Order: sequence, then structure tokens, then C-alpha cells
Amino acid sequence: MREAGGPVRARLRDRVAAWDPGLLRLAAGLRTVGAIALTVSVLALLRADVPHLVAGAVAAMVFTFAIREKQRARQAVTLALGLPVALASLTLAALLHARVVAGDIVFVVLIFCAVYGRRYGDRGTTLGLIGFQMYFLSLFVGATPHMLPQLYGVVAVAVTSSALVRFVLVPEKPAAVLDRLRDAFRARLARLVSAQLDLLDAGSDETDKALADVRAGTARLHETALMIQGRLEEGTADESVARLVQRRVADAEIAAERLGLLLLTARSAERANTLTLHLPGAPAPPGGPLPVRDEVTAALRRDLRALRLLVLRPAAAGGAGVAYVRNRLLGYRDGENLPKAPPAVQDVFRGVGEAARAVLGLRVALDGPQDESDDSPSTARSREELDAENAAIDAGEEPSGREPEGLRRPTTRAAVQVAVGSSLAIVGGEFLSSQRWYWAVLTCWIVFINTASTGEILVKGYRRLVGTVLGVVAGLLLAGLVGHHTWTAFALVLVCVFAMFYTAPLSYTLMSFFVTAALGLLYTLLHTYSLSVLVLRVEETALGAACGIIAAAFVLPVHTDRRTSELLVAALERLAEVTGSAVDQLSGGPPADLLDQARELDRALADLRAATQPLTHRGTPMRGRRDNARYVVALLETCAYHARSLAATAELLPTHPSIAADPRLRRAGQRILANIATISAHVTDERAAGRVTTGPTIASLLEPDVPGTPRYGRVTDRVLRHLQRLDEAVLGLARPLRVPVAAPGR
Repeated sequence: MREAGGPVRARLRDRVAAWDPGLLRLAAGLRTVGAIALTVSVLALLRADVPHLVAGAVAAMVFTFAIREKQRARQAVTLALGLPVALASLTLAALLHARVVAGDIVFVVLIFCAVYGRRYGDRGTTLGLIGFQMYFLSLFVGATPHMLPQLYGVVAVAVTSSALVRFVLVPEKPAAVLDRLRDAFRARLARLVSAQLDLLDAGSDETDKALADVRAGTARLHETALMIQGRLEEGTADESVARLVQRRVADAEIAAERLGLLLLTARSAERANTLTLHLPGAPAPPGGPLPVRDEVTAALRRDLRALRLLVLRPAAAGGAGVAYVRNRLLGYRDGENLPKAPPAVQDVFRGVGEAARAVLGLRVALDGPQDESDDSPSTARSREELDAENAAIDAGEEPSGREPEGLRRPTTRAAVQVAVGSSLAIVGGEFLSSQRWYWAVLTCWIVFINTASTGEILVKGYRRLVGTVLGVVAGLLLAGLVGHHTWTAFALVLVCVFAMFYTAPLSYTLMSFFVTAALGLLYTLLHTYSLSVLVLRVEETALGAACGIIAAAFVLPVHTDRRTSELLVAALERLAEVTGSAVDQLSGGPPADLLDQARELDRALADLRAATQPLTHRGTPMRGRRDNARYVVALLETCAYHARSLAATAELLPTHPSIAADPRLRRAGQRILANIATISAHVTDERAAGRVTTGPTIASLLEPDVPGTPRYGRVTDRVLRHLQRLDEAVLGLARPLRVPVAAPGR
């Protein structure tokens, strides 16, 4: 079937959806720029002077980006509470303008309270951020008591403009955001299939690049799946729908990742390890083009293109051609429809069939019932399986855990650290400049946001400094171009603000670059622009980053090793929960909430991946440690893939005719769970006495006790493969984590 190419507009939409999932960055940029533009326009009509225009622009930006809640009602309440907090902060700063020591003390106390407020959730974080930024704004414009009435009016206009843009002009509707995230998932799934198609056709000298594209596509698809999970509760009508969408997204992700692994295996001289798809820079296994006839390769290429078409094809655009393609792909789930080819290549066709089934389930979950008039027997059987699975999905409760107390509580510790670092920044900043010392405090504050260890703060401070230096150069050029043209400068500020919010999730260095460039333009508007001012900005930034690093290193420090060890233990515990529950259910145990457990495992891995950034940063001098950290994270991602696959298979038990409980699986899973517990104990305490044990393959542990009985009962080979690969990956964790391994039989 000829590949159907959509119109240019549809292709552009898919590219944008894949680049910016949910259009979250675009919406954030438009919302902030719109609030600033509306505020400045209203103030200009009221004939406000330039300092008040600048104050209004900054206030509108703060009130727009500070809101974190996803529900519109909670956003409105937080925005309303933010107004008195902002006015109180402005008042304090203005009244203490001439009292330097008292003002500095109050500023440090305010910083402590703002960071401590994070323990009360998104609203506490937002109100703390507004309080800090409004105090900073007062210092920036040099507010005095007689300026307060005008500043009150400016802030009121900024809050009103922010609310109008947020709730009317650029509204954030949870259901619409979730719909866009679903489109992004489809687009990224299609791009992953395209990358797998390139891997199929890649020559020997192109395999590593094609594999890198598949690896990147797999990571982006997983990222989008996590974003969807975070928006399901607010974006769906009820919990059962949310769980159905979550299940179908997980199925599609697992099927796509498995298809890539099967393709890699078919090209290789030996079975490919799942680790190859998760370890950055890992070479492709030795091999070459598929060892099959050209017509089989052509059929596989055709079917991959057809799979991509099914992913992107709108639900309303049906037709006999689409039904024919869908029926053919789903037919590969039956052995008699497979082409004559080596077993590894036949497995790829089976993988295409399973991916088509996952796409069908995803489409039913997202778009509702489909036309079934042209279904083949294979497609009808797949629909029956999906309907039975949908009926079996029940709601479950989220697990809850206890937080540490006292100074061990992350928010309390961070509040103390930021307060100490800010005190140092105030003292050092006064030596550099008695006028603009607050830049050092701002940098110290920012490097602590969303960081939890000394290493993370060091990396963030370094990136902010690099972005600031580059932004100073850009600020010099822009300020020289605009001169004293006020509205041209404001227009460029809006461009920089949009770019700042659009690039923030991608690169902290780029965000810092656009912030500094915008500040150069604001200084031009305030007629305080000079080369010395921008150089001072770099000096204050370096000082603030240094003060933050010193405070993090010597005041209630959380070293990177300790932080990563804690998160590694948490990830291992979540892995053990998912694996244990899945194996228990596959062995005949009671059903468990596997979907929520798998989601908690994904979250734990995301936290661990973020915490290891200081260790895996390309600039780290300890190359061996960097490679070790990357290897451990890749192994854990491999374990998570097989654990999710086991969980997905376990949930098929009530509905799938070829899968049933086998009590012998419980015995096979005991070694895996024991090894995970042993590794976790060694990470917690290096003096732990346990050893990781090896032994016979998982398949051999299921040998029947009575000769002549079926070897595996009704348990599918796929379950055994996932268990075997999980066992191997867990054993692989022992070497980089220096856990002793006991010989078989000891």
C-alpha cells in the first residue's frame, strides 16, 4: 500500500507536537508574554513612567510563571492569595529601604520562610516565590515609601492581567492539555517507528547512528508517557478512564521498545541485550543486514511503514485501505500468517503485530469505539481481548510514605542552606556593589531551586554562570542597537522572555542567557545601562553561585553520593515491589495494583536519573565514575522495562486465553527478589554481609517435578524471557555497585 502523506499542515503539527509535548512550553511562553504585554499596555495608557512599566512587566512575569497548580479553581485561589503576599513584601522592602542592616535581616528571614513554604505543596511554593520576587523587585527599582501607592496599583494591574491571560486569553484546560499530550505521544511513537525503519535499512557503518536515533526516540517516548501519567488525574472524567489510558500508553511504550529490541536482534549474530537500548554510546551488536530474502525484507519495510501510518492516521479517517493494513498487521500475532524466514526475523513480524495491537488499544482508549465492519478474525480476537482487559481494570489507591522530620526534612534543610548562602551573598555582594548586591542573592536562591545535593547545585551554578556570560555579550549588542527606543526595547524583552520560558525545560544555560539579555534591555530602559553594570552582573552571579555551593557543602550537606544512594535504594525497592507483585500474580496470587506500582518505579528512576547528572556531566574529571553511573542507570532502566512487561502480562491473566497462573514462577522469582534485596542492603551499608547468588537459568527452574508433564504449563515463553533478562540485569548491577557474588551452590 502506498504510504499516505498528510498535508503540510498536519506534518508540521506532528513535528511541533513531538518537539513540545502538550505544547506546554509554547503555552507557558505565550501566557507570560501576553501577561507582560497586557500589563505594559494598560500602564502606558495610564501614563506610567518607565520604572513603573519595568516593575509591572516583572510583576506580571512573576505572577504568571509562579502558579504551579493544574486545577483552574486552585490557580485562581493561589493568584488571589498572592496579591496580599506581594503587597506585604513590597511594603517591607520599601519601609526598610534606608535601614540597610534591618533590611538585610528581614530579607534573609523572608528567604528562609519562602523556601520552608515548599513543604506545604504547590501553593506554599508559589506564595514563597511571589514574596521573594516582589522583595527583589522593590530592590531592583529602588522602591521607597512614597512610591508604594503607585507600586500597589502596578501590582494590581499585573495580577489582573495575569489572571485575564491565564483564564481567558491563553487558558490551561487539563483535558485539552492531556489531549495534546496524547497527540505528542502518537507523534513520538511514529518517529520511533521511523527510526526503527532506518535501523532496518542501515548498513554496517550506519548502524551505530541508527541505533542512537532509536535510543533517543525510546527515551523521548518514555518522557511523554511520564508526562501523560502526571496529567491523567486532572485531565480525565473519572479514575477508570485515567487508568485505561495509562494502561494503553504503557502497552504501546512496551510494544515499541520490544520491537526495537527484536529488530536489533534480527540484525545481530546473537540475541541483543536490552541494555543496548538504554546505555548511551553502547555499540550495536556485531552483525549486518537481515539474513533473509529481499522480498521478506521488503515486506517488513512495508509493514513498518504501515504501522507508522496506523499510529498517525486520525480515527475519523477510516476506509477499506486502513482496515486492510490493520488486519494484515494484527494477523502476524498468529503463527500461520508469518512469512518463511529465520526465527529471529519472524519474531520481528510478531513484534509488529503486537505493536499494532497496542496501537489499536491506544486508539480505542483515546478515541472511543471504532468501525468493526471490516475486521478480520485476528482483529476481532484482538478487540475481544482489549474489551476484556478494559472491563478488568479497577481503581486503586496511591501508596503513601512518611517524610523525614526536623532538619532531615528536605524543605527545612534547604531553607537553612539558602538562608546561610544568602547571608554570605549579601555580605560579599555589598563589597562588590552597595547598589546591586541583590543579584548575588538572586543567583544563590535560583541555584537551590529543584536541587537536592551539592553536585546538582554545582552543575546548576556553572550553567547559570556560562549563560550569564553569554547573555552579557548579547545584552551589550541589543542595548547598543535599541539605544533609547523604549517600545523597541520592550518588544525585544518580550522576545527574550518567550525564549526563556520556551527553552527552560531544555537547557538551563539557554534560559540564563535569555534572562541576562532581557536584563540588559531593562537596564537600558532604566537609563542605568553600561558595560560596567553588565560586568558586575557576571561578578555577582559568580559570587552568588559560589555562596550557594559553599552553603550546600558545609551547612547540613547532602553529598551527591548520599543522594544518589538514597534514590538508588528507592528505585530498587520500587523494582522489587513491581517484580514481586507481578510474579505473585502470575503464580496464582491475588491481583495487585500493578499500574500504580509501575508508575512509582518510573518516578523513582526519573528522580535517580536527575540526581546522577553531576556524575554523568560531560565535564566531570572522573571519567570512570561517570561511566559507572551511566551503566548503573542503564541497567536499572533495563530492569524497569522487563518489570513493566511482567506487570503488563500479569494483568492479562483474567482475559488472555494463552496465559494462566503457574505456581512454579514464584520459585523462579525468589532469587531475583533476594538479589535485589541484597544489592539494596549493600548500597545502604557497605558492610552488609549478604551476597548476590547465581544459578541455573529461570527456564530450568520451571522444569516439571513429574516426568511427562508439560514443561511450562500455560505460561508463555515471553514471561520466561522477561524473567531471565531481569535476572541477568539484576546480576549485572552487582559488579558496578561492588556487591560480592556467591558461586552457584554456595
